[in-house]
Amino acid sequence: MQDIRASSALERNVDHPLAPFLYAVSVMHCMTVSLAQGGAGLGTMWGEERARAMLADAGFGEVSVHTLPHDIQNNFYVVHTAG
Repeated sequence: MQDIRASSALERNVDHPLAPFLYAVSVMHCMTVSLAQGGAGLGTMWGEERARAMLADAGFGEVSVHTLPHDIQNNFYVVHTAG
């Protein structure tokens, strides 16, 4: 899974170089589209902690997060079911 590299806690994203842009996209597009379609309205900056919790709730027992040196924007999640 690929998702924005961010924390679920706003205060931990203060130093993120793209945070202002990503929060704007989150509020103006991602969150509103999600809510309009009956989704959770998480938006772009829902963060790694929330992603890990939701993956665990979905039955993925093993979650590893990877980054690429040239990519300051994304996390790459490799997940496996428990057992």
